[in-house]
Amino acid sequence: MPAKPSRALETFPNPRPGRHYEIAFECSEFTCLCPRTGQPDFATLRIRYVPAKLCVELKSLKLYSWSFRDEGHFHEDVTNRILDDLVSLLQPQEMTVVGDFNVRGGIHTVVTVTHRAS
Repeated sequence: MPAKPSRALETFPNPRPGRHYEIAFECSEFTCLCPRTGQPDFATLRIRYVPAKLCVELKSLKLYSWSFRDEGHFHEDVTNRILDDLVSLLQPQEMTVVGDFNVRGGIHTVVTVTHRAS
């Protein structure tokens, strides 16, 4: 697996597919750029999901999160994109992604997006 930023997320089979359980991650070093100013935006990403058949491999998740650091994204867009990418890959029973962005211009932004399988 490469040690540089990559959008290639990897999976492994859920070891307990018959059990309803939650997996939670906190990525405290998420960075992207403000699309208007080019200044860096820092955030803590919190990802919680109930797996179905697949789980996400952690190193690939780390490299995936790094892949945004040189790109311009609004907070709302990048948080939704991360949810969309993970849901598309994993097809979880449910998933929530929280983008908790550091204060910028005196404003603290928290974006929460949720998916529930129908």
